Amino acid sequence: MFLGACGPGAETSGPVFEQAWVRPVPTGMKMTAGFGTVSNPGKEAIVFNSFSSPSFGEVSLHRTEKLVGVTRMREVDELRLEPGDSALLEPGGFHLMLMKPNSEVEAGQTVTIVMTTDDGRSFPFDVPVEGR
Repeated sequence: MFLGACGPGAETSGPVFEQAWVRPVPTGMKMTAGFGTVSNPGKEAIVFNSFSSPSFGEVSLHRTEKLVGVTRMREVDELRLEPGDSALLEPGGFHLMLMKPNSEVEAGQTVTIVMTTDDGRSFPFDVPVEGR
């Protein structure tokens, strides 16, 4: 959910992150992943080229690929959304890698994920941690 005015029927001037969720960080692990649908309801393209969170030391966008029978995750430099476009972040596809948690990240909590555009605008989203 965007941290601005984005209730039902509200005008939004920035991107929307819907059905977003983050997996809990398993005991002993130093990373997890975030998912949801990022949409651009605006009239101009949005290019995200940086991701961050106060709950994690590093956040980046990745894509899972299968090459010659081997599944790998590759970092993606940017996420471009034309007006009206959406991008699905899901297990096995594009997703956010959240690394180096600053504390325990457990189901029931909420973390903030900040998506920053190539022109320097930052959009914070409150995202629930869910054990799906």
